[in-house]
Amino acid sequence: MADMLEKVGQAGPSMSRDFVTAKKKKGTGWWDWHPEKTALEFHWRTGNLAISGRKGFQKIYDLSENVIPDTHRSEQVSEAGFIDWACHAALTRLGVATSGEIAAFWALVTAKEAAAWCRDHLATGDLIEVLVEPSDGGKPGKALAYPNLPDEIDDLPEPPDRVRVLSPFDPLIRDRKRCQRLFGFEYRIEVFVPEAKRKYGYYVFPILEGQRFIGRIDMKNIKDELIVTGLWLEPGIKMGKGRKAALDAELNRQRRFVGATSIRWTI
Repeated sequence: MADMLEKVGQAGPSMSRDFVTAKKKKGTGWWDWHPEKTALEFHWRTGNLAISGRKGFQKIYDLSENVIPDTHRSEQVSEAGFIDWACHAALTRLGVATSGEIAAFWALVTAKEAAAWCRDHLATGDLIEVLVEPSDGGKPGKALAYPNLPDEIDDLPEPPDRVRVLSPFDPLIRDRKRCQRLFGFEYRIEVFVPEAKRKYGYYVFPILEGQRFIGRIDMKNIKDELIVTGLWLEPGIKMGKGRKAALDAELNRQRRFVGATSIRWTI
């Protein structure tokens, strides 16, 4: 650990591959880390290093003082202070959440730590308990929120009714269990599922219309052509002229985003 921190300090911005001294054993996955990578990740997650950029999927590490201004750095943070920040920041972004969802947001605190934080703040009145009804009209479930939530809800604009294709890593669906609880939409990305066992496709995108999920679509960009290979609508959803036009508009937006010149359906 000390050796890697010293090496980055001497070399400046570095990637893990700059320090690897031994080859991986055959049969190990890309997620298996070398000892050097483990040390770099430890120092990043504990504040000694920061990420100054990326090259493809590779992080570029550097000393924190070379990346983050002094005004935004603290030499020491207590464990209690860190837990408080992580839980507070998570709930601020989620709006309403269970203690488990708060813990899962950053994946930096345990479920037990998040539950204790919630109990303490409920007792002091800093949090309130609310009932959240799923968008599909299912049974309401308990969750936690800040006391000003009712006022904030009154000021929220109506969600746009346009059709949107979401990334599998969109914040709205990143927590798959929360997505299913709030929207009744079960989703998983099937890139790691053997082809014979896939329910939908290799890289299926959820389709959001307003505040409900209406289906999923499989598409890929090949040689400047956006190819749609699959479309699955949720039960009760029909593809009328208006919805088809809205989906076509969204696919055109996706086409422009990936730089394709045309769209082709193969279904």
